Amino acid sequence: MRKWWLSLLMVFLIQICLGQTDSLRKVENRRIKHLTYLSGGLYATTITGLYFLWYDGYPQSSFHFNNDNSEWLQMDKIGHATSAYQVGYYCYDAFTWGGMPEKQAIWIGGMMGFAYLATVEIFDGFSAEWGASSGDIIANTAGAGLFIGQQLLWKEQRMSLKFSVHSSPYRKYRPDQLGKNQLQGFLKDYNGQTYWLSTNIASFLKKDTRFPAWLDVAIGYSADGMTGARENADNYLGNPIPTFDRKRQFFLSPDINLRKIPTKNKTLKFVFTALSLFKFPLPTLAVDDNKQMKFYWFYF
Repeated sequence: MRKWWLSLLMVFLIQICLGQTDSLRKVENRRIKHLTYLSGGLYATTITGLYFLWYDGYPQSSFHFNNDNSEWLQMDKIGHATSAYQVGYYCYDAFTWGGMPEKQAIWIGGMMGFAYLATVEIFDGFSAEWGASSGDIIANTAGAGLFIGQQLLWKEQRMSLKFSVHSSPYRKYRPDQLGKNQLQGFLKDYNGQTYWLSTNIASFLKKDTRFPAWLDVAIGYSADGMTGARENADNYLGNPIPTFDRKRQFFLSPDINLRKIPTKNKTLKFVFTALSLFKFPLPTLAVDDNKQMKFYWFYF
């Protein structure tokens, strides 16, 4: 719960810095040098901030593992995979923009998401409060592998991991677990988060296809009714919590691939790329593991 959104924050910082300094760089080797300093600085800043925000003040221990694979109906694991995928994708964008050779950019950029999250896993491993998670490591590997594998095989990303978020009604019952305010709720409340595998149909068809290149089909996963990691609590600080049915939810929806929208405007292209990690809100069909179906005109 503490890790994936710091990775996405680093993505946005990289995008903003690149967008604002583009006019200052004329030579490719200067770009690579600048990107090296930039990525190193952002890595050090976000990792240091994360340490003091979550780990400082908590008791330390020898390095150990903690099996958290049953927590939050695996929402955190999919969040790890999505973070590793998106950080790798954006870092690859940055390095190819800087003039790095394609295969080198794929491997170095693609592995940066894994390396970033692996560092945080080490912090967890030395924390008596948590412990490193083998499930997190597997998820990080899967996310980085999805990016690297597609780029090597197809020279493009035909399937992308994305994210969407909305307010849930459960935060008020467990503010300690789900967030004390709206912003914390977006970051900590898995009930309001959905992760998507968005597939670009046109990229699997012939080059002369008339199928819109910007139109994707997305399959989503979320969970609902959770007021605790492994099981729901019956009270918080003496206040009773209603009984909620913990359930998985699956979604089917069209999606807009912002990276595939043709534009010559550099500002628009920058904005589209920066926002491409989010699933576009469109009509969505949902079904939960109780086989209850629901339709949304716009689902976030």
